[in-house]
Parts: sequence; structure tokens; C-alpha cells
Amino acid sequence: MRILAAVVAVLVLVAGCGSGAEVKDGARLRFRPVLGELPSGVAVGAPGLRQSTDPATQDAAARALACPPGRPDALDGQDDPALPLVTCERLQGNRYLLGPGFLSGADVGSVEAALDGRTGHGVVDVAFTDSGAEKWADWTGHHIGKKFAVVLKSQVISTVTIYAVITDGLMQFTGNFTQAQARQLVREITAG
Repeated sequence: MRILAAVVAVLVLVAGCGSGAEVKDGARLRFRPVLGELPSGVAVGAPGLRQSTDPATQDAAARALACPPGRPDALDGQDDPALPLVTCERLQGNRYLLGPGFLSGADVGSVEAALDGRTGHGVVDVAFTDSGAEKWADWTGHHIGKKFAVVLKSQVISTVTIYAVITDGLMQFTGNFTQAQARQLVREITAG
């Protein structure tokens, strides 16, 4: 088992992910590189354009974005995956500037909730499709030492640093999830 250090939650690679629920709406789930990060805090300035290629516009949007934990994102999965995105982390309220998406829910073959026998915490197993596994291996191979974000409905659910190329097309979200929270995350990811 290889472990990837995470900022918000831990994402580890685990062999033997079972077949679980299919992702029905690929736009709800995206994988994007992390270009910048601001801690949660008071929003400063007027709300700005959250999807721009202009660095000054991106910075202004990040500083003006209010990110109260647990609040749904106004974009709710309607962000353009080809453009950078200024968004929030949904539990702690940190703000991120993310690059264009390199994978989506369409690249995920199955997702399922399980129980980590070592910790007793809930986990979410992810298995990529064959084409998704190829994209994942290529991206991780070219971005060692870089962070990426797992984005659900335009909000960050996890950020991770890549330490090695990952070629088997499997990964697992872990953290302090209860089994109920892991099942809820699977329902959100696989909702159609």
C-alpha cells in the first residue's frame, strides 16, 4: 500500500477496490490541479468572476469568496472544466485556485463505501475506467510533488500531494469519516 499525504483528507492507494456504484453524472466530480491556496477567513472585496485566466481576476475572486463550511456552492457542478476555478473546501472553508480539470466522474468506473479494518473509520474506494486509469497514470507521472484537488459539485472535498506515478487505477479516500459519512459521499458522487 502506498500512502499519499493529504491536506484536507488522506488519499491512499489500495489494491482490490470492489465494484461499487457507478458515477452517473460525470460533471459532479472533477480532478483539478491546485494552483494556489488561501486559508479560510473574512472575504475582502466584491464577489468576482470565479472562472478566469487572468491572474489579477483570480486573486480578487479568491479574496472576495466567502467560504462558510457546509454551504453549497452557487456553481453546483456547473463550472467549466476547461477553465481555472476559484472555489472553497466544503468542510473547513479554505479557498483554492484550481487549474483546468484533467479527470472527471466519467473517468471513474465505480465508487463504494467500506470500513477500514485498521482504524474503524469509513472509507471510499474509487476505481477508474481503463481510459481513466491511463489518464491518472500519465497525470501522476508528470506531476510528482504537485497537489491536486478532488472537486464535487464545484467544491473541494480533498487535496492531495502526488509522491509517485500511480498505475493501477485505484485509490481510496480516508480520513475521520464515519461509515454514514462515507456512504453519503458515495451517494453524492454517484447521484444521477
